[in-house]
Amino acid sequence: MYIDYFGFREHPFLMTPDARLFYASSVHSRAHAHLMYGLAQQEGFVVITGEVGAGKTTLIERLCAELDPNGFAVARIMTTQVSGDDLLRLVADSFGAPAEGDKATVLRGIIARLRAAERRHLLIVDEAQALPMPALEELRMLSNVTEGNRALLQTILMGQPQLRQVMASPDLDQLRQRVLASFHLSGLSREETHAYVEHRLRAVGWSGTPRWEERALDLVHHYSGGIPRRINRLCSRLLLGCALERAAELTAPMVEATALELEEDLGGGPEARRGAAPARGHVGREAALQETLEELTHRVETLERTLERRERVFRRLMDLFAEMGGRR
Repeated sequence: MYIDYFGFREHPFLMTPDARLFYASSVHSRAHAHLMYGLAQQEGFVVITGEVGAGKTTLIERLCAELDPNGFAVARIMTTQVSGDDLLRLVADSFGAPAEGDKATVLRGIIARLRAAERRHLLIVDEAQALPMPALEELRMLSNVTEGNRALLQTILMGQPQLRQVMASPDLDQLRQRVLASFHLSGLSREETHAYVEHRLRAVGWSGTPRWEERALDLVHHYSGGIPRRINRLCSRLLLGCALERAAELTAPMVEATALELEEDLGGGPEARRGAAPARGHVGREAALQETLEELTHRVETLERTLERRERVFRRLMDLFAEMGGRR
């Protein structure tokens, strides 16, 4: 709905990763540099971790788009808690090797496939934090497959922050020794959140309408914690509300009201607002009570604005449905 209203070519804040809209923030640029360094070594493992929605998949999409298909055979697998044998079958199937038979047969098929092609083989394992130790050990053993003095397989492990804890296990010491580069994707800074939002908008034809209050963009960062997927979710809902209300500017109260709507609708709430609260020292009881009272007052005011805004949006939707019915 808001695409036509604002004249965009397409959705600027889709939840699915889109390499075309990749924003090279400082953290994503450093992560990309670690990936390129690791690939240049032509062996071992590269580990990329980050919160859900931090942009790991978009980063990998960008990397794959840059790789020469004549020089790389890339296999990508999404893992859950699969056994070591099942993981080998997934690897075999992804590279086009036979996945049937016992473990020895599957391994022979993978190795034959790796040795048959002249291209480099790159395996990308997503959600690697869910892999059990035996499965990670199978990946390590595959990294030992060589032809002369050349490794035939290189692996990128992607996962949530828990992957770093898994990798720290004493049982994975040999695997850690094969990690050539690792990087953790954190959230965008306030300034980069501003730039990210504008980058996504300009990529789909935004020319300044709707306008953004600077404070509104500050609050987008505050409520999203700078995590790209959370930014996308919040901004998409903001633009929809702006179009329904026929507003020309996105304001700080609109961001607050929309963040509260998401908290109520989805039950998860603006994670960053709670998680990024500054550490407090000892304060007096009266000061603490006053602070709590101010927070509650602010929340009540925001709720009142949200209810008013929902009523306006509801009336607008009813008008739109009436217009559509009149055209039939």
